[in-house]
Amino acid sequence: MNEFEKAERFLCEVQKPARYTGGEYGEVKKDLSEVSVRYAYGFPDTYEIGMSNLGLRILYGLTNSIEGVWCERVFAPWPDMEEKMREHGVRLYGLESGDAIRNFDMVSFSLAYELCYTNMLNMLDLAGIPLLAAERGEGDPIILAGGHCTFNPEPAADFVDIFLIGEGEELNREVVELYRDMKAAGRSRAEFLSESVKIPGVYVPAFYDVSYGADGCISAVTPRCGAPARVEKRIVRDMDKAYWPDTYPIPNTEVVHDRVMTEVFRGCTRGCRFCQAGHVTRPIREKSPDTVVEQTIRHLEFSGGEEVSLTSLSTSDYRGLQEACDKLIAYCEPRSISISLPSLRADSVSMALLERVSKVRKSGLTFAPEAGSQRLRDVINKNLTEEEIEGACTNAFASGWNSVKLYFMLGLPTETEEDIEGIAELANRLVFLWRQNAQNKNRGLKITVSTSSFVPKPGTPFQWFGQNTKEELEAKIAFLREKMTAKAVTYNWHEPEVSCLEGIFARGDRRLGAVILEAWKRGAKFDGWDDYFDYGRWMDCFAACGMDPSWYNARQRGMEEILPWDHIETGVSRRFLARGWEAALRGETLPECSARCGGCGADRLKGGKCDV
Repeated sequence: MNEFEKAERFLCEVQKPARYTGGEYGEVKKDLSEVSVRYAYGFPDTYEIGMSNLGLRILYGLTNSIEGVWCERVFAPWPDMEEKMREHGVRLYGLESGDAIRNFDMVSFSLAYELCYTNMLNMLDLAGIPLLAAERGEGDPIILAGGHCTFNPEPAADFVDIFLIGEGEELNREVVELYRDMKAAGRSRAEFLSESVKIPGVYVPAFYDVSYGADGCISAVTPRCGAPARVEKRIVRDMDKAYWPDTYPIPNTEVVHDRVMTEVFRGCTRGCRFCQAGHVTRPIREKSPDTVVEQTIRHLEFSGGEEVSLTSLSTSDYRGLQEACDKLIAYCEPRSISISLPSLRADSVSMALLERVSKVRKSGLTFAPEAGSQRLRDVINKNLTEEEIEGACTNAFASGWNSVKLYFMLGLPTETEEDIEGIAELANRLVFLWRQNAQNKNRGLKITVSTSSFVPKPGTPFQWFGQNTKEELEAKIAFLREKMTAKAVTYNWHEPEVSCLEGIFARGDRRLGAVILEAWKRGAKFDGWDDYFDYGRWMDCFAACGMDPSWYNARQRGMEEILPWDHIETGVSRRFLARGWEAALRGETLPECSARCGGCGADRLKGGKCDV
């Protein structure tokens, strides 16, 4: 009896049992007699979130395309399911086979969010796999991790055998094929780890010694066992030739984003100084419109989907957008398939195009001014003016839109009360513009203003910034609430406690592993969910470990300080980031990449040259 067969006895007693059954249309089943490597793709959150992730679809198909390898999915069970599993002695299992992942060769985790670390530990414990990499032996799976958190892998270094830095289409294949070949040759776990560091993009934290000075800062990171001094991220140079799955598992139950998703390009030309994704995914690499259309139609015909989303960091900057949309509209409109264009820029959105793609279903518009004043938008290099924001909304109202969402951040470097008040003033001006330009006033206006608390991230010009404290952020939220008076405006905000913890782990070092482990022991899990997040518990864990959390997030870094992630190479030079930080303090903007190369250094990753 495998683990799923044991779990079947109590699945009717838990919420959403379809999360745990597998059996979806499009899942991959393989004959074990033809499988030499068993691989689990672990997503440290619920099924509904993981199955909405485009990266999962790509890497699941990619890994299963490797000869002799079977990749299965595994998600974090919700606490009611975990309780039943522990009560009945059921180990965490792969959805495709129902077998315990404890017996697999490799288990990987997608680390996209700092507050998923305790879920990763909980999944390892439910599987019966030692939590600490140093305690795993010959019979234990190799634990891998990828995703944006790996651009500072240090807080999770104690728990992961191999970090995969950068894009996975080529890197994951090379690592899995190396393991398969070395396993067939009878080589040991230690030999595989030693050999793996020869693959560009592989970071084995056990092969790096970190020393600290009297001030608590890192004094040196010393590689051993032939590991490189700096690990450079991997990228896919040609997106038209990159792996794209023909099929993928279609969820059995409702998920967060139940739609066909097609990536149109990677990277971002904009250079917003707060944005980690915009820096660590450089350089720009686009798919051709024909590739976008062909991949989208292929997935629509396979899945029977009713909605398409063309995704990127800034979809309206995709040079082939008009051509791709024209061809997709011709296919989608007769079939009542809607097309959505997320990540729109107020200065580049075409209302004519939006009207065309919205013929099937007209949704609200979303823009991200990020800051309430032009001064602060210049500090963050948003390159977006008040006139462009108001012009985009005016055109939208005149074209029949009555719902607009606006996203801002509080706690940005150099922020003042005037900047915060500017958020409310902009919302009020949009109410006035709607009254002046709305096509249909009977439907009413809905403006939603949402603020998150700024979290400085590695690999950005703001990586040296001292994050606002919880108390400072709470005061800013209260101030903005008082200023937000228009009836048509709804104000939502992200809790500062969550953002402060994100900030600690975003820029932390490997000493934080002790805090993560302690928090898990005290019951921390699903920290990204309001129902389970407990800030007090985390603060108690810092105290128990003798560590000051404010040292990690509220402290301004010195420009010469060795940062915990300095040995992870994103392609963007430290010199470029420092220039950006200094320009921000002067309130100076830089043009976007497509207008003039700023010399960040990333273009060399695809064979170009940068003046760094």
